Amino acid sequence: MKFSENQPGLKARLAHMAIAVSSAATVLTVGVAAVTAIPATAQSLASDVAQALQLRLPKTPIDEIACDRFGPWCEVVSGETLFYIDKSARYLLVGRLYDMEERRDVTASRLLELNPDLIAASAARANPSANENAAGASVADTVDLSTLPAEGSIHWGNKKGPKLIVFSDFQCGYCRHLVDELGKAGVLVEERPISILGSQSRRLAETVICSNNPASALHQAYEGALDPGGASCAETRGLDANEAFARSNGFAGTPVIVRASDGAVLHGYRDANTLREFAAPTKEQRK
Repeated sequence: MKFSENQPGLKARLAHMAIAVSSAATVLTVGVAAVTAIPATAQSLASDVAQALQLRLPKTPIDEIACDRFGPWCEVVSGETLFYIDKSARYLLVGRLYDMEERRDVTASRLLELNPDLIAASAARANPSANENAAGASVADTVDLSTLPAEGSIHWGNKKGPKLIVFSDFQCGYCRHLVDELGKAGVLVEERPISILGSQSRRLAETVICSNNPASALHQAYEGALDPGGASCAETRGLDANEAFARSNGFAGTPVIVRASDGAVLHGYRDANTLREFAAPTKEQRK
């Protein structure tokens, strides 16, 4: 008896294969549906992306991954740099990410939050032997406020509190957080916008300074609720003066806080207690 006589015919075998493939496809479809029906948590997704990155970029240190902030993109923090990767860990984006609803450069804001020591003014403070910033201007410990015009300032806060002058950028993440701390500190704030983060910062500043209620517009700008259309009014001359003053005194980053009573300078974000102590009159001034 030949071996082939006990084997099913070709047509029968093909029919069996078709049934098997169809059954496997059905099982696979059901399995995929079951998996995708279970929403992955942001934490587990970030963990999966991290594992994929370790395989594809083994020499790149991964300090932090967040997959719940920017739609299809995961934000990756690597040392002092920032990049984005899609949730399949296939496409990597190096560049600026803009929030069209809030109308702000989220990459610039995030980098300032992550790397405050990279700001030139902060770097000069960290190194006592350095007396110049990246632009070549000396970084001042005290400044002469008499050269600043009345234009270009927005006043808000406690009218009876000690006065602080804050040089800020409405797209700066630390400036946004500083607003809350200034409110808690109970100080009077004279805020003077400077455009550290580019043309959109300038348009926001113009919109705020020319509004009917600059203090209200200022808070809207920080919340991303103000259209940065720009405006033209006499007060915008003060914005040019603010930026000239900042350059001449080596203010290469924001925020910069100046005590109105004597021109003492404090660079960078500070909490409410520090601001309250800094704003209080010195012993010499109380005499």
